[in-house]
Amino acid sequence: MAVQQSKSEIALKGIGVSPGIAVFKSQLLTPHSDRAVQRSISKDEIPFEIARFEEALIATHDQIKHIQKQVAEVLGDEHASIFDAHILVVDDRTFIEDVIRTIQSDLINVEPVLQAVANRYADMLAKVQDSYLSERAADIRDVTKRIMANLAGETLDQMKQIKEPCIVVAHDLSPSDTASINKEMVKAFITDLGSSTSHTAIMAKALEVPAVVGLHNITAVINSGDPVLIDGAKGLVFVNPTESRLEEYRKRAAEQELILTELETLRDKLPETKDGYMVPITANIELLEELEGVDARGAKGIGLFRTEFLFLGSESLPGEQEQYEAYVRAAESQYPSPVVIRTLDLGADKLPTGFENPDEMNPFLGDRAIRLCLSHPDLFKTQLRAILRASVHDNIRVMYPMVSCVQEVMDANTLLRQCMMELSKEGLPFNQDIPIGTMIEVPSAALIADIIAPHVSFFSLGTNDLIQYTMAVDRGNENVAHLYNPTHMAIVRLIDYVVKVSHKFGLWTCVCGQMASSPQLVPLLIGLGVDELSVSPSQAPVIKDVIRKLYYSDAVELAHKALNSSSAGHVEQLCHDLIKKIAPEVLEISE
Repeated sequence: MAVQQSKSEIALKGIGVSPGIAVFKSQLLTPHSDRAVQRSISKDEIPFEIARFEEALIATHDQIKHIQKQVAEVLGDEHASIFDAHILVVDDRTFIEDVIRTIQSDLINVEPVLQAVANRYADMLAKVQDSYLSERAADIRDVTKRIMANLAGETLDQMKQIKEPCIVVAHDLSPSDTASINKEMVKAFITDLGSSTSHTAIMAKALEVPAVVGLHNITAVINSGDPVLIDGAKGLVFVNPTESRLEEYRKRAAEQELILTELETLRDKLPETKDGYMVPITANIELLEELEGVDARGAKGIGLFRTEFLFLGSESLPGEQEQYEAYVRAAESQYPSPVVIRTLDLGADKLPTGFENPDEMNPFLGDRAIRLCLSHPDLFKTQLRAILRASVHDNIRVMYPMVSCVQEVMDANTLLRQCMMELSKEGLPFNQDIPIGTMIEVPSAALIADIIAPHVSFFSLGTNDLIQYTMAVDRGNENVAHLYNPTHMAIVRLIDYVVKVSHKFGLWTCVCGQMASSPQLVPLLIGLGVDELSVSPSQAPVIKDVIRKLYYSDAVELAHKALNSSSAGHVEQLCHDLIKKIAPEVLEISE
């Protein structure tokens, strides 16, 4: 790992998406040219252009299938499923017919038409105020880039041409680029673009390759061959690192290796504080393929099963039986631990194929989640019936998203009771006492928690949206993202109020948002009385480590100080100081 340093050190801060420390020379990847040169064609040439397009589609389909197979062999089906979205794009008849119609009407060659149509689709997705769907714009651009390369008879596999161990530097990396990484050659990567929710970030974590993205202009300040040091956990990049910097990180790399090894031993240990206070750790999942990884990392049960991905990943609306089988699979995999199934959190910004809903000016504040389900009772009842049938496994719970008033809960419960009566008449078994919960992710719901409580069995705090809606901040907008602050006094007080109401009515409260996966905020949540933490499976070991090194009494004291604080910065510092005292190793492996 030795590198020669002669130029001045440059320190940069990006988004750490895959932890680890690496020191190697850089390899700058040149961006692929789309070569979308426009030329006019005659009517006689239309069949030829369409044939070129279809041949490129077939080649692209085959290439993606080959990549998917390679990923499945190395990382398993869960990560190979990332490329399902790419296959859907290249097989999408609406997309294909749009390109063909434009070739026929405008009499121009396929390349600029493909580029224009793809950009239109990608731009629409990129504007959606949903991190998962906006990231899917990258899938469209990745597939388009591959189709364009096939039209030009070029290759995109720059990764396979790397012959020496290095740190890859690129403007951006597509999922297929990342899937082509040879870990013997690519020791880490850094990019101008990217976010923590991108497929590239997910792949980097799965491959356990250190990665920092969102550096804005790294490709402009670095040359191939420059020595680079990256800290993937903290999102730090050092170009031409000094000898003292290298020595510092040699020690840190050794320390991190010991920490990670120790965390792996916590899998079967209880999430219990040093003074005997138990805080269950459950998992957030989106895909059925993630079920196997829940117990493997030390979580017990599912605190949030995002069911909309059953719908968005399908060419048609899934029926009752298909949903029932998915929910049964989840219940059986976790039994006897709980499985909380969140009903559809869909809206005009994310709708499955075959579902029509009017366009909205601001879909993020529109007809979505529980509102949309109540306005489409047939859709909602199909899901409720499937959940109820699966509830013969008595570990299943049902939860309504984005509730903003008590009437929505009452109306949803009325439909649930109707489904119970229907199933009883049909002689189909179900759990008549299935626990019912509601997400608290809208300030209005938090403030009337006492009115909602008599109608439910539990609350689940969706802190990502609760913060966003309370602070009126789009966390995806870098101009205001600094205002998205989980330690803001309004957030701390809302959580405190909801938990107090919950306990007054004999309910339990879970946090399933990003706050639960943040080690520094876990003591605050526990001190505020949160009963359960539902986290990303990969975060379960570090969250369990914090809990096991914490005194509940210290957490309560922290919460008391936070509630009497006057600034978000002060609360954040209190949290940081406690973690530094009880589990300083956490600060070594997290941002």
